[in-house]
Amino acid sequence: MNNFSIGNVLKKNVMTIALFVIYVFFVIMTGGNMFTPSNITALIDQNAYVFVLGAGMLMCMLTGGNIDLSVGSFVCFVGAIAGVFSVIQHVNTPLTLIIVIGAGLLYGAILGYLIAYLRIPPWIATLAGYLAFRGLGTQILITVSDTSAISNFPASFTRIFSGKIFETPWGQLNIPCIVFGAIGAAVVVFLNFYGRAKKVKKGYQADPMWFTVLKSILEVAVIAILAVQLAQDGGIPVVLLWIIAVLIVYGIITEKTTIGRHFMTVGGNAETSRLSGINNKLVMFCAYLNMALLTVLASLLVTTRFGAANSYAGQNFEMDAIAACIVGGVSAYGGSGTVMGMVIGATMIGVINQGMSLMSIDQDWIKIAKGIVLLAAVVFDILSKQKKDKKAKAAKKASAEGAAKTAS
Repeated sequence: MNNFSIGNVLKKNVMTIALFVIYVFFVIMTGGNMFTPSNITALIDQNAYVFVLGAGMLMCMLTGGNIDLSVGSFVCFVGAIAGVFSVIQHVNTPLTLIIVIGAGLLYGAILGYLIAYLRIPPWIATLAGYLAFRGLGTQILITVSDTSAISNFPASFTRIFSGKIFETPWGQLNIPCIVFGAIGAAVVVFLNFYGRAKKVKKGYQADPMWFTVLKSILEVAVIAILAVQLAQDGGIPVVLLWIIAVLIVYGIITEKTTIGRHFMTVGGNAETSRLSGINNKLVMFCAYLNMALLTVLASLLVTTRFGAANSYAGQNFEMDAIAACIVGGVSAYGGSGTVMGMVIGATMIGVINQGMSLMSIDQDWIKIAKGIVLLAAVVFDILSKQKKDKKAKAAKKASAEGAAKTAS
């Protein structure tokens, strides 16, 4: 039986529709400035950290609604470490990267051990990091620089995490960007039809062919618009490649692998997962080790974007990452959530930030708007779950009554 309906599609894509409406609203209110090539590139550059940190926060939240409050401060600390070794000590780029990755592994292992094996509540353990790393990062920068900032990173360092590939002058159509866009569109269409064919072959419920065609057309249109706009602004930002790589990897992990299912199971019911043979402690340990490594990447992206490590780096990053997950439909109680949902949430946060900034709205009002969106997303999630629970109970009751009648 195929339960496909337009109503169900709209319910599943409420946040996507909301994102489209919000974006169009800001395009209109900014007189089209929101849709210019330079502002689309800026939207990607300015919010790259949200996508990267959001992927890590998603894995933490899947384990039971757990979060990491230390990511913003650790971004500052990693930037300071990278600045000291790369700029002050003139250590070559490969060794500098090994050092900061090592710092991430060390912190992630310690944090994961404290939370998973010593059972320290995540918000307490990460709150300690939130306070300590901000202080450590600031003190390092003050010690080595009178301006509390380290700049002039070598080109060999910055070009790995910033700039554009195959860059061309502004306004000149960047052909490699168009080619990559065409390849991306072809891959999306192939995956849509291949996924549907696979479901049909196995006898699973699949979307109608007309809907798959329509969905593919809309997705190709979005990719084409993005490719053309980026092509007019000089090419593909390097940060976009990092974002795509992270999203693909974590999309595969959460949806196609056993470890991804373990994260879901632990968050859904820790006792059941333990009885089924899943090592809950190891899953929790991996979640925070993974979060620390992604924080290192986010720090490098932010540091090279600004061309400097400073004591203000990473402020409120943890809140943006958590908000991206919640707005994107990741359960605050754990056990459910998708990378694509987080992407939609992160994009919405970025659109609100940029749109209101272009309208010259005060930062306090931007925070108020994001708070309202976050609260609305949580309320929507809770109401949706309550509705599903009621339907499930009604179906169970009807099934029991039917069985009783059959028995009598």
